[in-house]
Amino acid sequence: MSQEDPDIKAVEAANLGFYDAFGRLDISEMAKVWDNSDQSLCIHPGGRLLVGWAQVGKSWEDIFYNTTLMHFNITGTKVVVNGDSAWVSCIENITTVVDGQAGNFAVQATNIFRRVGGSWLMVHHHGSG
Repeated sequence: MSQEDPDIKAVEAANLGFYDAFGRLDISEMAKVWDNSDQSLCIHPGGRLLVGWAQVGKSWEDIFYNTTLMHFNITGTKVVVNGDSAWVSCIENITTVVDGQAGNFAVQATNIFRRVGGSWLMVHHHGSG
């Protein structure tokens, strides 16, 4: 598939939607980009595997609660689409303020999406620092 493929463009947009919700620290928007099912998985840097939207969503709420700023510059994006599944590898270049402490760091991330009813929804996010 070429980078001009409409599915690749749609997955790229879904991936950016995830980072937009993350950067806005908005749990309502975050819930819209995720598959809110028991099949959702998430591993935050240094964290354990979270299974199901109840655990995954709670983890985002906890992150957002302690964070006053989260800015992303996403680089090195690679997208693969295979039928109704897609995965994105990228580098999250992050500027953040957590508990009053500013920081800059990079995280290698893999985001997996599934096409549900014509929309690409995240089913797995794995970040490693």
